Amino acid sequence: MGRMNKARILLLPGDGIGPEVMSVARKALEVAAASRMNIETVDGLIGGASIDAHGVPITDAQLKAARRCDAVLLGAVGGPAWKDIPHNLRPEQGLLDLRQTLGVYANLRPISVFPQLVDSSPLKRQIIEGTDIMIVRELIGGIYFGKPRGERTTARGRRAFDTEVYYQSEIERIARTAFETARQRRRKVTSVDKANVLASSVFWREIVTKVHREYSDVKLEHMYVDNCAMQIVRDPRQFDVICTGNMFGDILSGEASMVSGSIGMLASASLGKGRGLYEPIHGSAPDIAGRDIANPCAMILSLAMMFRHSLGRADIADLIEKAVSKALSQGYRTADIAADGEARTGTRQMGTVIAGLIQG
Repeated sequence: MGRMNKARILLLPGDGIGPEVMSVARKALEVAAASRMNIETVDGLIGGASIDAHGVPITDAQLKAARRCDAVLLGAVGGPAWKDIPHNLRPEQGLLDLRQTLGVYANLRPISVFPQLVDSSPLKRQIIEGTDIMIVRELIGGIYFGKPRGERTTARGRRAFDTEVYYQSEIERIARTAFETARQRRRKVTSVDKANVLASSVFWREIVTKVHREYSDVKLEHMYVDNCAMQIVRDPRQFDVICTGNMFGDILSGEASMVSGSIGMLASASLGKGRGLYEPIHGSAPDIAGRDIANPCAMILSLAMMFRHSLGRADIADLIEKAVSKALSQGYRTADIAADGEARTGTRQMGTVIAGLIQG
């Protein structure tokens, strides 16, 4: 991506704590871009907020607006208020539709430990210190999108079903993303599947192995998903790039978030051939919404990934990431990363501190 001096960004706060952390990210965006590039922001609705306003989790007009922007910044979607509506109208469907519309097939989820937070993890310091993993998750295929899916009543009673489907081309492109990413890191890819049980995983392993022939400078290993889940908490430093399918990547990145100390610290970038979608990996956390205690760091770090990957502005990304690190070094801690006895910083205050540090 070439360096951009002007960009239009779609902001989708979503539900739960989404609007709170988006408000903080908006301020960080304004400060970071000031005098450095011209940013136009466009506000939109997704998830439960869109259901309440329009009756659907995302409108066609909103999807068109997303395609007209240079990048999309997303809060989180979902919550108990919408749990009883039909499956195809739930808040999460809006996110799936957005990902598919943008064609963002590769989700990059960096898992690392800020030195200031090494003792915030439930895992021992000697296990997690120095961890630096990039999870490359296939995002618009697999069981989340496969058909047929649904529920039927049969002679044996009700049954529900989903279908795990991957095309060769889908596996090839995510494998290439993983290998190219590894070339910029420590040149090792761990491909994760369940090939001892699933036909789709046998196919996954075959195609990844074939693509690997183009990347002889990168080491490839295969690992079953259950073993990988165990190894992440046993010895996370063995991993460089983890490449896996949609559902396995969703679960493993949630588990790996605890290596960092909190899911509130982890950003993500969803990339394809066009516009990128950036979002923290945490959910909408409706139980803490409106209480000014959510950690906005993952949202702000997602903003940094947006500057780096979609706007070609590594200089601004570096400013944002350094500001988050400085805030932690100065002792600011939201509830999720505060140790016993440490003062706790609210969402708004953490955002104000980080914005001030970006500004310099």
